[in-house]
Amino acid sequence: MKTWVKCSGLLVVLLLVMSAVSMAAETRYTKYNIHAQVKDGRTAIASYANYTDPGAGHIIVPAGSEISIIKKSRKGFDFTYKGGATSIRFECHSKRMGMGTDEYIDLITSAEPVSFAKLSKLDKQGMQEGKASVGMTKAGVLAALGYPAAHKTPSLDAATWIYWTNRYRTLGVDFDGSGKVAAVR
Repeated sequence: MKTWVKCSGLLVVLLLVMSAVSMAAETRYTKYNIHAQVKDGRTAIASYANYTDPGAGHIIVPAGSEISIIKKSRKGFDFTYKGGATSIRFECHSKRMGMGTDEYIDLITSAEPVSFAKLSKLDKQGMQEGKASVGMTKAGVLAALGYPAAHKTPSLDAATWIYWTNRYRTLGVDFDGSGKVAAVR
């Protein structure tokens, strides 16, 4: 009898721990590609600056991916995708972003799966490659490059969006009057 009580008590504790762990992760879907850089073979770093080509170890978490947010702080959030095979630390900087971590998560992800059916063939190609090209729409550029850093592009109504390529270089995406890419420089 004592053994059964001990085993059932351990089972209850185990179930509570498993339930707490599963409740801690928040499932979201990426609205845009997230560009990251693998640092140690398993963990990658992504930034609010959205480095579109950070160098060796560059990976893209595709727009529409299901992710699990496993930790949040005022300095960013950690998430996994592909069933936890890849762990990514997304670094945030509230002053430069003009918003907190939770607001940024809501900006770049969705609680529901995201559809890209309305994007053009050119937009979808750019999204797949993680690059902007002449003729893409603003929605296509967002999906391909991600949300531009607010301290460089304070409004999506701007005729030029500035992205960070890496810590030292930027990329300008110029739009024409109809909202299509006129030049990438």
